[in-house]
Amino acid sequence: MSHPSIKSVREALIAKSGADFSLDDHPSRNREIFDDKKEASICLKKDAATINELQDKLYAERKRALLVVLQGMDTSGKSGVIRNVFADTSPLGMQVEAFKAPSKTELAHDYLWRIHQAVPRKGRIGVFDRSHYEDVLVVKVREFAPADVVEQRYEQINSFEKHLSENGITILKFMLNVGYDEQGERLRERITEPHKRWKFNPADLEDRKLWPDFMDAYETMVRRCSTKHAPWYIVPADSRTRRNAMIARIVRGALEDMDLSWPDPGHKLSDYDFG
Repeated sequence: MSHPSIKSVREALIAKSGADFSLDDHPSRNREIFDDKKEASICLKKDAATINELQDKLYAERKRALLVVLQGMDTSGKSGVIRNVFADTSPLGMQVEAFKAPSKTELAHDYLWRIHQAVPRKGRIGVFDRSHYEDVLVVKVREFAPADVVEQRYEQINSFEKHLSENGITILKFMLNVGYDEQGERLRERITEPHKRWKFNPADLEDRKLWPDFMDAYETMVRRCSTKHAPWYIVPADSRTRRNAMIARIVRGALEDMDLSWPDPGHKLSDYDFG
């Protein structure tokens, strides 16, 4: 069974910056990339295993790092992506940060302060469950900051990410694009299924009422912050399996592009006496 190439998945999902970008051109349900769910599941498992192998080299080399940013509305599947795409990856080489509402200490600093502290060390894969983009999404929609302050942040974020990329951090940004109807079904699941009930937050329904405003904010975010050094990928997220498989393809591709190799410290068997 053949799988879609990494290149084809990238080209299908990558978002171009500028006014031409529209979320309307990126459906939340897409079966063209993986027309068969079983195929997607098989591809995901193979890529997860390869990601682990490549991460071992990344950890041994300790010269570069990979940062995966996951952004999306509630129920879009950020934790599911982490659990499945990195199912085989050793925790020793992983850093995962889930960004909640900022603490008093974090609010006493600039908004990127807490983000920079969580950037993965060289040799590791870092995953952000939500990110600095909350400061141009929920902060914008909920008007937690003045409009002119939010406006400044797009270029600040671009400069921050450029700084990271120029210092050995490869950045992958995924918008998990879940549909309005699908989100409604998943929120209902959180009420009706005992193992998911702990996830339910009534505040999610308040954000749901502001869906058009959030979609406008996401669209602006992508238009302004999909760059050559840190592009956005718009991932159809209504199908959990396909969503995970698409992201795994791109993560694997980013690691392969690093052309990682095992470091050689120069030790020779003949130089040592093992008794």
